[in-house]
Amino acid sequence: MNIQSFALDLHEPLATAAGDIARREGFLVTLDEDDGCRGVGEACPLPGWTESYDECRDALADAVPADLDTLPPAARHGVALALLDADAREDGVPLYRHLGRDERVETVPVNATVGDAPPEPTRERVADAVREGYTCVKLKAANRPLAADVERVAAAREVAPDIEIRLDANGGWTRDTATRAFETLATFDVSYVEQPLPASDLGGFAALPNTGVGIALDEGLYEHGIDAVLDSEITHLVLKPMALGGPDIALELAGLARGAGIEPVVTTTIDGPIARAAAVHVAAAIPAVSACGLATGSLLATGEMPDPAPVTGGVAAVPQKDGNTPAVLPADYA
Repeated sequence: MNIQSFALDLHEPLATAAGDIARREGFLVTLDEDDGCRGVGEACPLPGWTESYDECRDALADAVPADLDTLPPAARHGVALALLDADAREDGVPLYRHLGRDERVETVPVNATVGDAPPEPTRERVADAVREGYTCVKLKAANRPLAADVERVAAAREVAPDIEIRLDANGGWTRDTATRAFETLATFDVSYVEQPLPASDLGGFAALPNTGVGIALDEGLYEHGIDAVLDSEITHLVLKPMALGGPDIALELAGLARGAGIEPVVTTTIDGPIARAAAVHVAAAIPAVSACGLATGSLLATGEMPDPAPVTGGVAAVPQKDGNTPAVLPADYA
């Protein structure tokens, strides 16, 4: 295997549950199989979700494909994606077909991230999203008093009566605040709130009122594991292939979630183009997938680097050539 480091700046820092992100640093993994097929993967660690950059580098330095499942998440993602890419190229199919989807899938729906702005900018951003063809928007919440967040949701609903509205509280509410939020947000037909309670409080979801507002789990998956999560009172499960250890694991968990009546939502950890393309393939491999958090390519200052899964009209194009994304090469990251 060949390991190549890279660094990609964001246009502006992004606030996340793991802290502000201003740059994404990681490694490209290139391997040549005995049949001559080459595969390329991406390992883009994000502390708080995966191992650190140094831990990822050290793991990849000694990695061999046979030891795939001993690797930490981002490193495993890089090697697993390289293997899957090579195998899909050998099969002569795009990655989502190699992952098991029989039908041709041209696009997957994605949400627009509106962020955490006051009511008037929120109104403007949601209106922009509607004009651009999005059918789903996600607002950040829990960084201000609940009443202020409700004003923002009301502004979004007023300007877009038919759009799906999701909130992400990043674990920032207490049970009492979440209870009041769910009672109020039902008025605005909010689809779900992502991580309304701290990741440690998985049992707290059962105490929230059933108002028609769903509960999506994100950070809690990594603290409690899939078995406990499937037994909890959630309606949606957020899946980040990089943090989970690979496209194969993300798709496996999506199947388990669907089997338990829980809707999977595929997102990224603001990865580079190769990993984002793989996440789009994962979403494409899930029949009738709901809007996913995959419109993240524009956050990166990638210059002239090709976009393998461009977003237009509220959908991401699914790469259709053999493998993951031959449109992007390791040299493009240099």
